[in-house]
Amino acid sequence: MRRGVLTAACLATIASATLVAGNWPQWRGPSLDGVSTDTGLPTTWSPTENVAWKLPLPAFSGSTPIIWDDLVFLNVATERATGEIHLWAVDRNKQDVVWKRPLSGGNRIGNKQNMSSPSPVTDGEHVWVMTGTGVLKAFDFSGKELWSRDIQKDYGELGLQFGYASSPLLHDDSLFVQVLHGMQTDDPSYLLRIDTMTGRTVWRTERPTDAQIESPDSYTTPALLQHDGKAEIVTTGGNVITGHDPETGQEVWRADVLNPTDETNYRIISSPVIAAGLIIAPSRVKPLVALRPGGAGDVSTSHVAWTFDRGPDVPSPVSDGKYLYLVRETGIVFCLDVKTGDVVYGPERLPSDFYSASPVLADGKIYATGESTGVTTVFRAGPKFEVLASNSFDDPCAPYCLSSIAVSQGQLFIRTDANLWVVGSRREGDEVTR
Repeated sequence: MRRGVLTAACLATIASATLVAGNWPQWRGPSLDGVSTDTGLPTTWSPTENVAWKLPLPAFSGSTPIIWDDLVFLNVATERATGEIHLWAVDRNKQDVVWKRPLSGGNRIGNKQNMSSPSPVTDGEHVWVMTGTGVLKAFDFSGKELWSRDIQKDYGELGLQFGYASSPLLHDDSLFVQVLHGMQTDDPSYLLRIDTMTGRTVWRTERPTDAQIESPDSYTTPALLQHDGKAEIVTTGGNVITGHDPETGQEVWRADVLNPTDETNYRIISSPVIAAGLIIAPSRVKPLVALRPGGAGDVSTSHVAWTFDRGPDVPSPVSDGKYLYLVRETGIVFCLDVKTGDVVYGPERLPSDFYSASPVLADGKIYATGESTGVTTVFRAGPKFEVLASNSFDDPCAPYCLSSIAVSQGQLFIRTDANLWVVGSRREGDEVTR
């Protein structure tokens, strides 16, 4: 009897993983690291080649398309620097919007972003979306609003210099929302666990640091670490990396390693990623730090595996488990041995541009998009730098192309400032059912 239960549970887990793998349910995809197991993806495209369809958008956004089966969810600003924030649901078969729901007013520009920057998350039946104004809402797939929260009303102003941009992390039955700030507020930084079905706060834990002026601000999204049968929520910002127990919010460990010279402008944009059993944590270029998991308390010296002084400031890293690929905001590329930090190649250069979108790895290729030209360069994953193609829609970014690419069922979803482009053919039989 016990064996049968275990077998059924294993089969259910495998089926669930298969469903998620064909979709792009969170900002960095099904494995939360910018990696897709999809194959047969396009390498080249143009306005007339390999484009399945496109959808006009009213304004630019740093938010990534979130995809489950036939639905694509977009966090959308109705105007570039003013107006409202809406959630759009797009049917990828009809190639059109099937519903729109208002989220909040108060859109504004903060440096390169507006208040639509956080990406939605979905479990295949519900979708949750946060705005830079602090509004967090839940909907079912028909567009019915299930609950609504205003984080700023509940806990005070989101006091980041350039506006709030972190995406919620979905894990089990909870959303984990970080607010790491300090440039424009004296309120403490904190991490929230929110029940997905009710919107109720399960816990709120403060996250104190000694960071000063701009250095408390973090625009990152938390990472999920699975180690020795336990989960931890990993956050970076305020000069430190912290690991939290998802059940209680308790800080399990802390590494004060991201700002060794105590600079006052060390805000962090590039998010942490889990790769090859290590926690890879960028800072403001240097240092990028790799931590071994399993620590408790202060792990600032005991658990540092390696460091690298030429990391990215804006794009988040991506890894295939053997190599770690770093696309710097200047278009410089490094490849490191993920376990040792040794340089495999680099510096190499992508086409001249500024790069804010995080690279995506799929089908043995890495996709990186420039923010002013919208050109996506495709280079080969592996120990040798080889550019396979540079692709343009002739759709200049005015002002920015910031969104990271999403991958689903043989297609690339590329969000420019003016359009959502869908590249490639959706494979027969790849549709998943809920």
